[in-house]
Amino acid sequence: MANLIKTTTLDGQPIEFIDEVKASDGMQHVYLSPDRSYVVALFRDTDFQAKDRLIMITGKYRDSVFRQAEGDYWRNLYRWPTAAVEINGRFGFTLPSYQKQFFFEYGSKNNDFLNIKGMLKEGKWFTSANNQNRYLDPRERGDWLNYLRIGILISRAVRRLHAAGLAHSDLSYKNVLVDPVRGGACIIDIDSLVVPGKCPPDVIGTPDFIAPEVVATSHLPKEDKNRKLPCIATDRHALAVLIYMFLLYRHPLRGARVCDLDPEKDEKLCMGSQALFVEHPADASNRIRPSDAKPSELPWKDTARVPFSVTGPYLSELFKHAFIDGLHEVTKRPTADEWEVALVKTVDLVQPCRNPDCAQKWYVFDNTRAPKCPFCGTPYQGKLPILNLYSARKEGSFRPDNHRLMVYTNQSLFPWHVNRNIFPNERLAPEHRKRVGYFVLHAGAWWLVNEALPDLADVTTDNKIAVPVGGKVELKDGQKLLLSREGGGRLVLVQMVEGA
Repeated sequence: MANLIKTTTLDGQPIEFIDEVKASDGMQHVYLSPDRSYVVALFRDTDFQAKDRLIMITGKYRDSVFRQAEGDYWRNLYRWPTAAVEINGRFGFTLPSYQKQFFFEYGSKNNDFLNIKGMLKEGKWFTSANNQNRYLDPRERGDWLNYLRIGILISRAVRRLHAAGLAHSDLSYKNVLVDPVRGGACIIDIDSLVVPGKCPPDVIGTPDFIAPEVVATSHLPKEDKNRKLPCIATDRHALAVLIYMFLLYRHPLRGARVCDLDPEKDEKLCMGSQALFVEHPADASNRIRPSDAKPSELPWKDTARVPFSVTGPYLSELFKHAFIDGLHEVTKRPTADEWEVALVKTVDLVQPCRNPDCAQKWYVFDNTRAPKCPFCGTPYQGKLPILNLYSARKEGSFRPDNHRLMVYTNQSLFPWHVNRNIFPNERLAPEHRKRVGYFVLHAGAWWLVNEALPDLADVTTDNKIAVPVGGKVELKDGQKLLLSREGGGRLVLVQMVEGA
């Protein structure tokens, strides 16, 4: 029977672990605590730089993230090392165990292939149409709305790292765990963060997610001033790739173009200095050829059938910035904060598909004359209210917010829809988490039911009509509804769209 090792971390916390290696890689051995709530990872060999990095990550930088008012929020979004430890001349760290939701509950739908039951839900299983169709049990796949929510969480977590001056350095589908059924996500491999002014990156990243400038200069020594290494700017590239792949199940740069007949040179050029967006509007030379795709990869690898524009106006604009303007000009890459805001606004544009067999279940409503689900082709039928949001900059003056809310039955209205000064992130106050109204279709008419809006009023005409809490108002084309009189309070202009 394995021995129980008891010791203390460098900051004095008592820990214990079973002296039996449960996992290992080329760098470290991993041991379990008796209650399996945490693990102890001990390096085989440790240099001073790695030691200094971990002491800072488990100390100063961990405190800056978790010892804040919203610290508890981040515990579910990172698998962050909790303390540094040194025992018998070996250095390492303690780490929370993986949460149950990030292990596959069901095996592969075809047992002739790899059985993934009990394996970690790394992002790689969900960012490829082939992997999804070949391996995943339908009960593990989730829906498109939850992939938007996963994007929000990843963007938020990356934004917080960057706000602390840290870069992940290896942001990829290997180091992001996801739960598409519940819309959950967690960033791992935090022990290799780039600490500014102290610890340069140990790795250059994972193929498919390494920024073009890093690929193009990878042949140079690390000390060469022209060598580009992982940093916040390269994280931004990797984040854009992740979001694109989670929503479209294909890579934004891997198309049909051949840059060199030598495979190694071709890879370096196509993903480096000559990298080109597969959906570049002015250069089609790197388009994906649907004829080369496997049946399990379609229709996703047919960019004519499922273009990136299906992600809606906010995300489409950022994809252009990321893979056209900012692909080779790093200062033009969207920030994690910009992705978070765009994803939150895109969630407000989605509609449930009328087809119960649609694999994606949700889609961004495109506001055309004949709206339909871009994934299964099912048309929208009936009238649909679109709420165009305006907010007050000064009393009585409302300006458009470039933000719309699509309505569906039982959809909720939240405080962040009512006031532009409220945003649904880690700083959201408890009183702002509850819905204040909801929408319902009854007898062919759409209604907004007022649950907690004291200022709600129909202000379409000078004869303002108050809608009391507990009351309801029918939504009509051209109607103006005042949601709040507070600073930042919103007014909505109702637009009625009719499908087939």
